[in-house]
Amino acid sequence: MKHFVTRLAATSLLALAASMGTAQAKSDITVAVQLEPPHLDPTSAAAGAIDTVLYSNVFEGLTRFMADGSIVPGLAKSWEISDDGLTYTFSLQEGVTFHDGSSMDAEDVKFSLDRILAEDSANAQKALYAAIASVEVVDPLTVKLTLSEPNGNMLFNLAWGDAVIVAPESVENIKQMPIGTGAFKFVEWVQSDRIELTRNAEYWGTPAALEAATFKFISDPTAAFAAVMAEDVDYFYAFPAPENLPQFEADPRFQVIVGSTEGETILSTNNKMPPFDNPLVRQAVAHAIDRQAIIDGAMFGYGTPIGTHFAPHNPAYKDLTEQSNYDPEKSKALLAEAGLADGFETTLYLPPPSYARRGGEIIAAQLAEVGITATITNVEWAQWLESVFRGKDFGLTIVSHTEPMDIGIYANPDYYFQYDNPDFQALITKLNSTTDPEMRTQMMGDAQQMIADDYVNGYLFQLAQLSVAKAELQGLWANAPTQATDLTGVSWSE
Repeated sequence: MKHFVTRLAATSLLALAASMGTAQAKSDITVAVQLEPPHLDPTSAAAGAIDTVLYSNVFEGLTRFMADGSIVPGLAKSWEISDDGLTYTFSLQEGVTFHDGSSMDAEDVKFSLDRILAEDSANAQKALYAAIASVEVVDPLTVKLTLSEPNGNMLFNLAWGDAVIVAPESVENIKQMPIGTGAFKFVEWVQSDRIELTRNAEYWGTPAALEAATFKFISDPTAAFAAVMAEDVDYFYAFPAPENLPQFEADPRFQVIVGSTEGETILSTNNKMPPFDNPLVRQAVAHAIDRQAIIDGAMFGYGTPIGTHFAPHNPAYKDLTEQSNYDPEKSKALLAEAGLADGFETTLYLPPPSYARRGGEIIAAQLAEVGITATITNVEWAQWLESVFRGKDFGLTIVSHTEPMDIGIYANPDYYFQYDNPDFQALITKLNSTTDPEMRTQMMGDAQQMIADDYVNGYLFQLAQLSVAKAELQGLWANAPTQATDLTGVSWSE
């Protein structure tokens, strides 16, 4: 009897050890993000929250961004560019299938690009692809793009989430049921709660190490802190409460990942709404803002001051912060010169991210000191897209533009801050058709100077990429060359 009990105990211990080993061999991940996508089609919305979940994971383009910002082959394994820069011939990867089992070929590439360029296109970055005059299917694995003029950014532009390849059959339901070619397949979207992905067993490239991924939506900074501390999530992308980071750094269960983003955080100004149609007023607003106070108060010191719409880590960056330095007396004088010595009232719409909500409170107080009364309205992301971005019904708003090297948006007079400068538009047109690196750098500097001179927006800071993850996770991006949570190279350490 004693011998039997001993054997039973040993067996139980072995079973316990086996179960513990199984528990340690974690193969899924729960990722928390602050913003829920308005829908799941990255080719028909300006919301970076869509790319945060789906870029590279579910959808892929001809080219793609890597963690260091470089452009590498995606669904195109190689390409040739004609000497005049007008023809791009892409050779596609072989054996690629969509998640529904259908093959991906040159016809799908043509459909996707033609859809972007269509007259009724809802693509938020349609202007990036305007130089594409035609898309021709050479054979099932070869597609040729003919441009109306050279475009030195074309491979870069094709890496955006706005240019992912989709199948004609999936477009009708793509906003709720995304079907791509990526290493993960969409499973379910429980709105206001989560999106679930599973590993694509038929993936054409290197398969993902993770078997499944769940994206949880947690907008409140206090709830975010609680979820990470309780280990309810494995990774919080763009953690919204920077004041909590020292506590995580001191806890061996976690790693704090600090990097940079492409996010120019700006006080966006409606350039067509009086009195902001007066450059003197926009200049007055710029000089009323104490950037460092916003960085310290809203971001707890994380962030790099900017004086124009360009990332400081870009080699072509021009530091123009002094041109709109904090000078409230100068701001008051400019308002008086504009005929507004007694100030004025306006609106300040704030979307959910903490940089906007916390920064907005600070900015409203700073504007009040020079006589500008900004009435704060907190809006959800979908409301912001509808009323501010599409409806242009705002005076001021705060948002971080996370698209890579996107100064070209200022050349679109219909963009939500409605800046209409023909000289700037001509400069961007020339930049897009220029391939010489030195000339491009010069023109990018000129573009930065021009929008700074016009005080189009209040340029605040470059958003830092602040994330918290369990210590055993590896392969996470530190920097954010595009707004994405790329899980294709993520795994758990053994």
